[in-house]
Amino acid sequence: MRRNRRVKILATLGPSSSEQDIIEKLFEAGADVFRINMSHTDHDRLRMLVERIRSVEEKVGRPIGVLADLQGPKLRVGQFSNGPVDLQNGETFTLDADPAPGDRSRVHLPHPEILSALEPGHRLLLDDGKIQLKVLEASPKKAVTEVVVGGRLSDRKGVSVPDSEIATSAMTEKDHRDLIAALDQNVDWIALSFVQRPDDIAEVRKITRGRAGVLAKIEKPQAIGRLAEIIELSDAIMVARGDLGVEMPLEQVPGLQKQITRAARGAGKPVVIATQMLESMISAPVPTRAEVSDVATAVFEGADAIMLSAESAAGDYPVEAVATMDRIAQQVEQDKNYRAIIHAQRTDPEATGADAISAAARQIAETLNLAAVICYTTSGATGLRASRERPSSPIIVLSPVLSTARRLALGWGLHCVMSEDANTEDDMVDRACRIACSEGFAKPGQRIIVTAGVPFGTPGSTNMLRIAFVGSDGKGGI
Repeated sequence: MRRNRRVKILATLGPSSSEQDIIEKLFEAGADVFRINMSHTDHDRLRMLVERIRSVEEKVGRPIGVLADLQGPKLRVGQFSNGPVDLQNGETFTLDADPAPGDRSRVHLPHPEILSALEPGHRLLLDDGKIQLKVLEASPKKAVTEVVVGGRLSDRKGVSVPDSEIATSAMTEKDHRDLIAALDQNVDWIALSFVQRPDDIAEVRKITRGRAGVLAKIEKPQAIGRLAEIIELSDAIMVARGDLGVEMPLEQVPGLQKQITRAARGAGKPVVIATQMLESMISAPVPTRAEVSDVATAVFEGADAIMLSAESAAGDYPVEAVATMDRIAQQVEQDKNYRAIIHAQRTDPEATGADAISAAARQIAETLNLAAVICYTTSGATGLRASRERPSSPIIVLSPVLSTARRLALGWGLHCVMSEDANTEDDMVDRACRIACSEGFAKPGQRIIVTAGVPFGTPGSTNMLRIAFVGSDGKGGI
């Protein structure tokens, strides 16, 4: 099955989309990677969902990516003795280490790491930012605050601390257990929530040891300040606009989305735009015009993937949401301005032989109007380099490693095919021509360009490109 678009679609699985027939319909509608949210998934359910995705993969004959999204630290206030309290603007309210139930003047904050990190002037955002407090006095035992924006506060509401870097890992004990379980199920990507610093990524990499790609979710102001370092250590990036919009002013989020997207593209790392893309389709069969524009903007920016959360996980129209996103993406990529925008955002290749080969392949393919760019890759690095170039010609990635093909399902424009490595240069060309024909990308008489590494089968050795005619028998011709 060939997609008629380059941007990829992530669909979150949940109560509305756990059955195998629905997963298959989601794939047919356009989903390329399935996200499993570990905040709502135990290990038995994780295993069941992965098994069902792999069954669909076997049936459709296409590599499908699986992303396990770790919950991350959930910071919450304690409980109140007599139910919810109403905080009024200008009042004083204390958060402290006392586990006793709270009242209108105070509440327990069961996170000593937050109390230790707070300083006068820092903000505290409660209940997804609905309530805003400003710290007046801070100590390891309590924080006295002024209510800047009041509201009703009830038990166990979330706490965000946008001005403080908390001295704790982005991975909790639950996340560690979930990570091990996800690796045991051979998922392709691990998403790490609430990343603050590069060390958070390094911690996960020590455990994954290359068994899965590590995706950093950018949703905290501290991560913005160290974005380049985080991108360097990550395999992919997600712009998690929900929490980012809680901890930072809403009006800054669109600019940050562009900044993060371009930084990730420049580094050759896949970037995913997420949260509330078609939010109204949770309960409606069609999206709002503003949501359509939002999805289109992400595609115009050259994002590798766009994601559905509750729309596909718990909504009334999961398949329709994926199909709608697919149609929007196709329409954008056919727009006369699309290629010009993508071209204008292209960055110079890095000073390596493999990057130079990928850049040259893109330029030759566009100059000669070739039918496809074919990349042989074992580790997946060559495929991502080709994707980074954003060529106008389709990209086919041939890999003998199934896990590589599945992981590359996240990359912009990459059509992944399982194939044995070539034995000789002639075999390399014949195999590439046959697959380009059988997958519907080339016809006899057309030309393709092939990149590979010599000696064959050596990871990281891309050092050759070859222009080939597709013969009348579908093999390399003269």
